[in-house]
Amino acid sequence: MEQLENLLLVLARSLVDEPEKVEVSGTESDSRVDLELRVAPDDMGRVIGRQGRTIRAIRTVVKAASVKLGKRVTVEVPD
Repeated sequence: MEQLENLLLVLARSLVDEPEKVEVSGTESDSRVDLELRVAPDDMGRVIGRQGRTIRAIRTVVKAASVKLGKRVTVEVPD
């Protein structure tokens, strides 16, 4: 799970103006990993992107990495 958290952290920090405010937390069960990405309010638009394209791309990359671990992953960005 730590690998997925680090990947999400690196991806998000490369997109935002305030990388020090990016936080990733997660919970893990037998076959599932739930990750939560928190960013500064001003950076929320950058992470989500137009029509959600950026967050969709981030989710795709993280899901591809999770296949190697044999886990299903979800990435949420709370308001």
